[in-house]
Amino acid sequence: MEFKNLVEAAEKWCTGNPFDLIFAEEDDERRLDFYAEPGVSFYVLCPGDTDSFHVWSESEDCLPFLQLAQDYISSCGKKTLLEVLEKVFTSFRPLLGLPDIEDDSFEHYHNDMEGEPGPDQQQMGVSQQ
Repeated sequence: MEFKNLVEAAEKWCTGNPFDLIFAEEDDERRLDFYAEPGVSFYVLCPGDTDSFHVWSESEDCLPFLQLAQDYISSCGKKTLLEVLEKVFTSFRPLLGLPDIEDDSFEHYHNDMEGEPGPDQQQMGVSQQ
C-alpha cells in the first residue's frame, strides 16, 4: 500500500480514539508515530522493507502493553494497518484509563465449552445407545 494511503488511514483511525498521529516518515523507514495523554506513545513500522507491520514504543511503561499487539502481528495471515492499530488500542486501554473490553473470540469459545454435551457429542466413558 502506498505510504500516503497508510497515513490517511492512520489519521482517520485517530478520530475515533485518544491517539494523535504526531509523525509520519517515509524516507529512512515507513514509520507512523502516535501519542495520547497521559504519555502513551508507540510507533508502527509499515511493510515495505519489512514483510509485516511492527509495533514498538520507546517508553518503558508502554512496552509491556504492546505484547498482545506484537503476538497478533506475528500470528498467521497478513494484517491491515487498521487491524494492528485496533489491537494496539485494545492493549493500551488500561494505560489510557479506559475499561478493559472482553475478547469476544475467547468468550464465544468459552460459552461453546460450557453446558451439557449436545446429542452428537459423546461423554467420555459413557456410551450413548
